Amino acid sequence: MNTEDASLLREGERIDDLQRDGYRIIQHPKKFCFGIDAVLLTDFAEYHPGEDLVCDLGCGTGIIPILLCAKGKGKQFTGLEIQPDMADMAARSVKLNREEERIRIVNGDIREAISLFGASTFDVVTVNPPYMQGGGALVNPEDSKAIARHEILVTLDDVIRVGCGLLKDGGRLYMIHRPNRLTEILTLMHQYHLEPQRIQMVHSYSDQNATLVMVEGRRGRGAFLKVLPPVILYQKE
Repeated sequence: MNTEDASLLREGERIDDLQRDGYRIIQHPKKFCFGIDAVLLTDFAEYHPGEDLVCDLGCGTGIIPILLCAKGKGKQFTGLEIQPDMADMAARSVKLNREEERIRIVNGDIREAISLFGASTFDVVTVNPPYMQGGGALVNPEDSKAIARHEILVTLDDVIRVGCGLLKDGGRLYMIHRPNRLTEILTLMHQYHLEPQRIQMVHSYSDQNATLVMVEGRRGRGAFLKVLPPVILYQKE
């Protein structure tokens, strides 16, 4: 690690190699670090020629904007993160990768995203939202891991409503979530005029139930749903 890169680190942080074209990310092991769901969502999300504006809601350390940027397409990637320390870490990762011209990190609330960026602004919106509903187990509302995992600061309804509002007509929302919330996801998408286009289940092993589901919804388009072959993460041996 050179001196310039080391100067971007704060106490307790480390630089992890993303194993993709030299891209790296700053993380703190005691805070929320990205998981395989972010990598899966990045692979599932598509953007086509002419679709230059992409927004990731609740970007955390910036993993999804960075990996999407590494795909080599798109002109501008925006990551929105409500926690100031996480947004700062993500911004420093952007600088670490010398991608300040293509990636911007904004510290703000998902529920205010339409006011921040404007309605019908983006071609693609991605989101890896909290999976756990609020009102259950006691959690620390200031804990970055709790905020990432529980609907403390934002609900599924907020995410889908705002995601749709940010999209241009024909734009697409990509989400990864738990299968037990799929009915709710599809209902909310229909409510906010996002028509589900693709669904893909993720299984740890081929003989086990799905642990994650990825959904693509398209704004202002008719019903045309494809159920893709499942993703199997591991072989037993």
